[in-house]
Amino acid sequence: MSECIHPADVLRGIPGWSGASFEPMHGGLSNRSYLVNKDGALAVLKIDDDPRGAPLNSRHIEARIQSAAAEEGLAGIVLHHDDCCLLTGYVEGRAWGTADLCDERKLQQLGRRLRQLHRLPLSGRTFDASDAARLYLRTINSDDTEQLEHCVRVIDSMPAPMNLSLCHNDLVVGNIIDAENDIVFIDWEYACDNDPFFDLATVAAHHQLSERQMSVLLRSYFDGEWTQWSSQLQRQIEHYEALLWLWNEARVTSCSATP
Repeated sequence: MSECIHPADVLRGIPGWSGASFEPMHGGLSNRSYLVNKDGALAVLKIDDDPRGAPLNSRHIEARIQSAAAEEGLAGIVLHHDDCCLLTGYVEGRAWGTADLCDERKLQQLGRRLRQLHRLPLSGRTFDASDAARLYLRTINSDDTEQLEHCVRVIDSMPAPMNLSLCHNDLVVGNIIDAENDIVFIDWEYACDNDPFFDLATVAAHHQLSERQMSVLLRSYFDGEWTQWSSQLQRQIEHYEALLWLWNEARVTSCSATP
C-alpha cells in the first residue's frame, strides 16, 4: 500500500479548494472521507491510498455514473476526481433509518426514484457477481465450508440478466438521503449495469421488509401490479444474501488481520 495521502495535499491540487478546512466523516468502510468547507461551500472528499479495482468502480467510472445521476437530481454533483480521490457536493438532508421503511409514503417515494434511476443510460460496466465472489473468497478464513459452497453455488447459478439497467447496487438505508426536494442516493462506488431487481432485492433483503412493505415498494416501482415478477425478485434476494454473506466474511477476516 502507498503512503497515506493527506487531505490538505489533495485539496491544494483542486482549483478553488486550496486552504479549505476539513474534518473526518465516519461510517465509510472502503475509503477515508472528509467533510470539506471552503468559505461556506460544503463538499465530501473521499481518498484512496491506491487506485481502486473491482468489484468497486474506479473513481473515474464512479464520477461518470454519479454525474449522470446528478443530472436527474438523484445524486450530489461531482466537483473533481482523479485516480485516488473524489470530491462531490455535500447533500444536505437526513440519512434514512429502518423506521423510514415503515412509512408507506416514503416507500412509495423510494419506488418511484428507483424507477427513475433504472431509466438512466447504461454505464457500459456490467456487474460480475461471480468475479466479486471469487475476490471475496481469496480473503475469507472461515470453517463454514458448507455455507461458503452454498453461496458460490447460488451466485454461479444466476442467469445473465434479461434486461440490464444502471443500478446503485448498495441501497442500504444509510445511502438514502431525505434531501430538500426528494430522495437522493449517495455512495456510488458499486454502481454499474445490473438486473434492476438486484436494487429492489437489496432494499427488501438487507432490511427484512415485511410482505406489506414489499408490496408498497413494488407497486410504486411498477406503478401497479407486480406479483408476476415475484419469482424473479426472490431469485435476486437469494443472490444478494449470498453475496452479502461472503462480503461480511471477507470484512471479518480483513478486520481480524489488522494490527
